[in-house]
Amino acid sequence: MPTHPTIAAIILTKDEAMHIERCINSLKGVCSEIFVVDSFSSDNTIQLAEALGAKVFQHPWKNYATQFNWGVHNCPITADWIWRIDADEYLDKQLGQNAINAIANCPDDVNGFYVRKRIDFMGSPLLHGGWYPSMHLKIWRRGHGECENRWMDEHIRLFDGKTRAINAGDQVDANLNSLTWWTNKHNGYATREMVDMLMMGYGLDATAQEVTPKFFGTEEQRKRWLKLRYVKMPLFLRPFANFTYRYFFKLGFLDGKEGFVWHVLQGFWYRFLVDAKIFEIKKKFNFDDDKVKQYIKDNYFTPPQKLS
Repeated sequence: MPTHPTIAAIILTKDEAMHIERCINSLKGVCSEIFVVDSFSSDNTIQLAEALGAKVFQHPWKNYATQFNWGVHNCPITADWIWRIDADEYLDKQLGQNAINAIANCPDDVNGFYVRKRIDFMGSPLLHGGWYPSMHLKIWRRGHGECENRWMDEHIRLFDGKTRAINAGDQVDANLNSLTWWTNKHNGYATREMVDMLMMGYGLDATAQEVTPKFFGTEEQRKRWLKLRYVKMPLFLRPFANFTYRYFFKLGFLDGKEGFVWHVLQGFWYRFLVDAKIFEIKKKFNFDDDKVKQYIKDNYFTPPQKLS
């Protein structure tokens, strides 16, 4: 008879009072341990989390990967499995029970599980444009994986073992903040994406500790393969190509007005802003690749760390 698996959730927070209760409540009955790694919130995120039984630790923010890996290796986790979930995400009722059953019945050589991620934007699910169903490695056996060392688009990287997919139920990304908040947040994301793309272009990313690019591999591997091709496309042309592909060829227009807003802002405006920031940095150094590369190394490079 399979035993009930023990799962620890790790949630990163910074002023997430609007979301944290929904997130933690969705984990009840699924995760035996809930850890919140907080970046010194100024609202009552910590109090809300602790009131719901989460264990809260505070650590200064550098980027998502270093913060999450700090939690993996410094929180007193005793559970056999770890679940990665953001504060503005939650598990639907179907996913939690299916995950428990899948983990309880998996063989010893399975160390990770993919789950379906769904994005809700302006209150509506994005079911087209290549956004759903999107499979992400969110659950892994403790000691067998961690977050890859990137500034943006970071995934969980397994050290060993096989993976399986949980094809019923969704991990829902449903941010409740305003569109003004969303655009401000994506301005910050654009800076991180600019750094990430320049690191890829100049070979500064820690390829030995990252997801291996493969077109016919897992979803993360395929996305990384496509991103490497995207990086090589001409500046300012690629945002048009991205919008056209997702909105028309991948049927993003079927998601109505909310989908149109999403694809214009996320699929074009955000990608254009990234290119503009790349252009700004290169122009600052008169398009001297050696100087741009040195600037990125001096200001953003994080040497690979052996945390496990």
